[in-house]
Amino acid sequence: MYTGKITIKETDKTDLLNVMKLWNDGEVMFFVGFPKGLGVTLERLQKWLNGVNQDIFRRHYSIYAEDVGYCGETFYGIDRKHDLAILDIKLLPKAHGRGIASYALSYSIAQVFDNSLATKAYVDPHPDNKKAWELYAKLGFISKPRPEFLDKWPTYLEVTPDTFKNTYSAT
Repeated sequence: MYTGKITIKETDKTDLLNVMKLWNDGEVMFFVGFPKGLGVTLERLQKWLNGVNQDIFRRHYSIYAEDVGYCGETFYGIDRKHDLAILDIKLLPKAHGRGIASYALSYSIAQVFDNSLATKAYVDPHPDNKKAWELYAKLGFISKPRPEFLDKWPTYLEVTPDTFKNTYSAT
């Protein structure tokens, strides 16, 4: 478990070079179908930033850890029609295996549930991403049938306030 200070902040223009490095890293993006990274440019990220963090229903966070620096991102988006949050987390390899992902994803989940934005949240990890599956199990996600209204994908893991095992505590 990582014992240094972890900072999770809403992504802003000062984070874009770090986000670009993350999204262009083939190892990070491998399980989301981009083994060579996204090839995203700073200009494209500046346009993307205009669409996130505009209201409470969609938040993108940048994760930093003491003695590590920029670690990655976590995100939630709310589907109000279906009372469901989609979650995501991606970390650079240097941040793996330290408990940072558990802490950071807990933060996003807590934002969703503590602000009553949705009563359930989901992730849909690649079937072969064993580390992701371990993380999600640790946080209380349960494999369920994928709702019909979502795009086809072989996995769907859901967490509710009752199953959520929060590893985040404000420091």
